[in-house]
Amino acid sequence: MLAALNARQRKMQMVLVASGGHDEKLTDVLLAAEAQNIPIKRLPWAELDAMAHGTSHGGVLAICSAKPRTTEGQLLELLSKLREPPLLLLLEGVDDERNLGFSLRSAEAMGVHAVLIKKHLWDFDETDVARPASGAYERLPLVQIDDLDLLIKLQRRGLKLYGCLAGVKHSMYDTNLAAPCILCIGGEKRGISGAVRSICDQFVSIPSRPEPSSLSLSHASAILIAEAMRQRLLSAKSSLGIEPAPTTD
Repeated sequence: MLAALNARQRKMQMVLVASGGHDEKLTDVLLAAEAQNIPIKRLPWAELDAMAHGTSHGGVLAICSAKPRTTEGQLLELLSKLREPPLLLLLEGVDDERNLGFSLRSAEAMGVHAVLIKKHLWDFDETDVARPASGAYERLPLVQIDDLDLLIKLQRRGLKLYGCLAGVKHSMYDTNLAAPCILCIGGEKRGISGAVRSICDQFVSIPSRPEPSSLSLSHASAILIAEAMRQRLLSAKSSLGIEPAPTTD
């Protein structure tokens, strides 16, 4: 709730609070609503239970619009203002809301600037995505892509498109992920589509033990973008003349 209020992307009509609840636990939410002149209404807890998606609402709900999608124009404007190399995450073939939510949470933590999502994924219940995302769903720019046009435009702007596939020659450690790039992760069932594979600049793998069980999309994306963040931190330190810390045997 607080993340949605602070992000200010949804149209908030009203905040509903359980009567007799512990307002001290909701202080930040109530202050944010009041600051934005959003009406606050008290209701019996049972009414909130009946209205809520599940029973873990914590005594507060909001009547609001869905989170708007970031447009192509907004994404390009965002990238033009960055003072660091763009890092985008493209997700394909996600089959589970929680998997998607965890992927968004990792993406935000590892410095991803925007997440590109195929059109069919917007059919997911956004509440089930938002909960495991822990606020990242509200803050991260999420861009719907219907075809390859936007990806090709981004490539023309200098972003490399890397598809993550098992068993390919180049590993993520051999690839410059500190440069402007789009990292594409496919789901466990369908993987990366043939259309996206056809325009990838390179395929990269996540090194693992022989014959492992496959990684979930959320785990694969977390590992790959964490490597991208590691490389970018090292690159930033190098540009400042900071020597990497010595290793010990």
